[in-house]
Amino acid sequence: MSTNATARLESTSYLTRPEGRVAYDVGGEGSLVILVPGMGDLRTTYRFLAPSLRDAGYRVACMDLRGHGDSDVTFASYGDAETADDILALIDEIGGPAIVVGNSMGAGAAVLAAATRSDLVRGLVLVGPFVRNGKTSAMRRLFFRIAVAPLWAASVWKSYLPKLYAGRKPDDFAEYRSRVVANLRRPGRAKAFSRTTHTSHDQAEALLSQITAPTMVVMGDQDPDFPDPIAEATWIGEALHAEVVIVQDAGHYPQSQQPDVTTAAVRRFLASLDRRRA
Repeated sequence: MSTNATARLESTSYLTRPEGRVAYDVGGEGSLVILVPGMGDLRTTYRFLAPSLRDAGYRVACMDLRGHGDSDVTFASYGDAETADDILALIDEIGGPAIVVGNSMGAGAAVLAAATRSDLVRGLVLVGPFVRNGKTSAMRRLFFRIAVAPLWAASVWKSYLPKLYAGRKPDDFAEYRSRVVANLRRPGRAKAFSRTTHTSHDQAEALLSQITAPTMVVMGDQDPDFPDPIAEATWIGEALHAEVVIVQDAGHYPQSQQPDVTTAAVRRFLASLDRRRA
């Protein structure tokens, strides 16, 4: 897929929330799909997937997290629950229901949104999903908190991103990493990023049994955020009675590392939801 896909995205719009604005772009016609990035990322993580979905006949909205990308940094709180609220507000704003695609912590937020308002979320695609907290020691959690402190968060994230992109890297990886890091260095964003890292996924895990929306789990076979990514994907798949797609030679971002494989899987899943709806 062309690395010029970013240029095809629509101009930035803003969803007004009580404490600030959440940035998004929307384009295309048809059933609504909301694309939600993960912590420390930008909505352009879907630069390959979004244009293809629009071409396939979907109305696609890509949103930034609070304090990330073009969103404001004026929010008092950040995390899964807050992102879920923003997802639902965006669906209400532009007209749903929607299929929600969430990467990383965006997946946990998507689960919360689906559990809270099943009438607004008719399907889920969970990519490299955090829907429960990993088993880490108190010392490791402390080290991570120190590592992502606002003063040096951008430099640490720049160094860490290649590890998250284990396997094949996108052709535009260097350019995209520079964009992510430059955004983190904008006023207030490193602080917002650091605060976002404090989110817990316990609430998402507790609500898994309440999800009724058809779901697909997409996991890179080399995702370094999980000790055993295939086992984690299998566990989530069983908990949600979901289809599981393992993407070879990909880490935490299969949507950009293996865009052809991931996009084909997502389009197939969306088409199956449309057939059920017909």
